[in-house]
Amino acid sequence: MATQKPDRFDDVNWGELADNRRINLTINTKLALVTIVPIVLAALFDWQFVDGRETLTEELGSLAGEELGPVSTLLETVGVLGFFKGFGLSFDPTPVDYLFVITLLLFVFYIILVLWQNPRMTKYYWKEFRRNRPAVVSLVWLGILAVVGLIGPFFYPKPEQNVLHGHQPPAFWEIDNANAATCLGEVQGGMCQGTWEYPLGTTRAGRDVLGFIIHGATISLQIAFIVTFLVVVLGVSFGTISAYAGGWVDELMMRFTDIVLSFPTLILFLLVTYIYGSSLGLFIIIFAAFGWGGTARYVRSKALSVSEEEFIKATRISGASVRRTVARHVMPNTASSIITQITLLTPGFLIFEAQLAFLQLGADVPSWGQLIATGETDIEFAPWIVLAPGIVLFLTILAFNFVGDAILDALNPEAEAEADRAEADA
Repeated sequence: MATQKPDRFDDVNWGELADNRRINLTINTKLALVTIVPIVLAALFDWQFVDGRETLTEELGSLAGEELGPVSTLLETVGVLGFFKGFGLSFDPTPVDYLFVITLLLFVFYIILVLWQNPRMTKYYWKEFRRNRPAVVSLVWLGILAVVGLIGPFFYPKPEQNVLHGHQPPAFWEIDNANAATCLGEVQGGMCQGTWEYPLGTTRAGRDVLGFIIHGATISLQIAFIVTFLVVVLGVSFGTISAYAGGWVDELMMRFTDIVLSFPTLILFLLVTYIYGSSLGLFIIIFAAFGWGGTARYVRSKALSVSEEEFIKATRISGASVRRTVARHVMPNTASSIITQITLLTPGFLIFEAQLAFLQLGADVPSWGQLIATGETDIEFAPWIVLAPGIVLFLTILAFNFVGDAILDALNPEAEAEADRAEADA
């Protein structure tokens, strides 16, 4: 069978190959653009044209009932108008909600989909990961928390104040009837028994603790995804470009990073909060804008070692552009460090939000930290108000640390082998 002979080295037009600067989008990027661009356009439309005092449901209802005529039937048929009200919701997305959805889609397309597209690699990493049993249990816990935070608010109402239902004990718990506003359960021997109407009890104001935890999981997910995403984008970009550029560019970028690291972020947050009031968006913006310095330094140190490898030098000699070299060679070879850094960043932001909420400096949202602060004065006779969110927060932080260690071992098995050899020599 005749075969086509390959081109000789001196017959190849290397200049043409070097000048080929077309950007070839991967299927992941195309899917991300197709789904994210409409969301961005919807956010811009909401910002520019929709009155913030009206909910999306009210907008659709007014259009369908008063202006669109035949479209009303279509909206009712597909269930757009009744969808949110069916769950007892008045859906009015905020900028944080839009950004949260975008970061979720990026996570799906660039992490979940990548793992699905590379089954052999995924199988190997999972084999290494599951050797750490606590990490597997932690991953299950984080998965449950993610499902609760994403789906729970659609089925479980947001905790509302009801003073008459204050200090209801959890199921299988009892409290002195004198401390409960109105006992909803049975009263036996002067003790108010808990009921399944409030499985985890209520606060002094009568807010459901379980509802607080469910909606607090959503707040924690928003912080975890949005702040970590912004910090990683800024830190990885800064660190990689600084390491690859070198010279005065590296020096200038690192000195700017030093300024970011030394900036009193908490004082700035308190000052801006005093002027504009506290909000979750404000927390995300400030701590994302000043929280990427450590990531930049960490990624820079990894990228510096990769930039000196022989394959990077060969890429430069072949005429590849700086963008292509950084995007296709430097960044992928520092991916393991980036992923590990993510698992270490996230619990830090969750703890910080809880601390600010406990000090009454956080946003007015149903977060776990706010619930802990609510039960501080009642801990003597109503400890469940503090214990429930405190245990959930503790388990979440612990789970992130276990998962981070396991991911580091799975992506860098050589490090574990070296540690084992060092321990054996000692």
